[in-house]
Amino acid sequence: MFDLVGLGNPVYDVIVTPWARSEGRVLSGCSTNACLAAKRLGIGRVGLIGRVGKDFERRFLFEMKRNGIETFLDSSSGETGGFHLTYDERGNRTLDVLGIAGKISRENFPEKFLNTKFILIGPILGEVDIELIEFIRSSSKAKLFLDPQGLVRVVGRKRRVIHRCYREQFGRIVELTDFVKPNEHESVTITGKKDPVAALHTLQEFGSAVPIITLAERGSILLLEDEILKIPAFNTRAIDPTGAGDVYAGAFITEYLHIRKIGEAALFASAAASLMVEQIGPEFEMSVESVKHREKAISAGLSRQMSG
Repeated sequence: MFDLVGLGNPVYDVIVTPWARSEGRVLSGCSTNACLAAKRLGIGRVGLIGRVGKDFERRFLFEMKRNGIETFLDSSSGETGGFHLTYDERGNRTLDVLGIAGKISRENFPEKFLNTKFILIGPILGEVDIELIEFIRSSSKAKLFLDPQGLVRVVGRKRRVIHRCYREQFGRIVELTDFVKPNEHESVTITGKKDPVAALHTLQEFGSAVPIITLAERGSILLLEDEILKIPAFNTRAIDPTGAGDVYAGAFITEYLHIRKIGEAALFASAAASLMVEQIGPEFEMSVESVKHREKAISAGLSRQMSG
């Protein structure tokens, strides 16, 4: 049995921030970063399902093997997915498409990967649809954790990504999941609510058991039945925000499987994300000890209040 299976296309990105720049295209992607973080935090058996092109196939398989991640890869795509990400000093970013690897079908989901404790659904650009999620929900006993970033992105003019949400269809997807975790910008696109607490309630109305919204340097917030948990962030200097939410998801799943406590898992995830933003690229350093040290530092800042 797997502990975690990530579902979503890997990408090779060019990342430019005011403080750092990647050396060429570097490995990234929601499911990829989450699986890498989970392995570094000792989760156990991890699998990853996605599509890449022949251009990056050998490099990707080498990186997954080196990190102990079992991979089912469809390399029939003409190109590997990727973005040119440019950040300004306020953390705002633009995404210009470098490549699109294509959709993941039921045939891309081998039966052995259904035998897992968690499935992280982390598309980067619409490669996962509701039919595939319905198949997974009906075929696996796994808990489903949805990072919806790739479900609210479409390609606009000059291959620049814009954000859009078809709420009725999105609601049908969310009601199939156990956790949903957009970032703040995505939550506004999905719910139309700028207030994170109001957005949490709308996400809950879609049917997700536990909605979580990450708020960058302001931490994260989640709704657990009728209780709102506010999770602080570890104070640090962000060199590259890319992948912070992905690492949050992988760390959350890892710690939740270990202790089965949602609030404490969110604290652990917040601490892990703070380590990610200090680095650039897939070779980020992370250990249980370093995350626990930061978790202890922020734990006193956790607050709970009734949602009503």
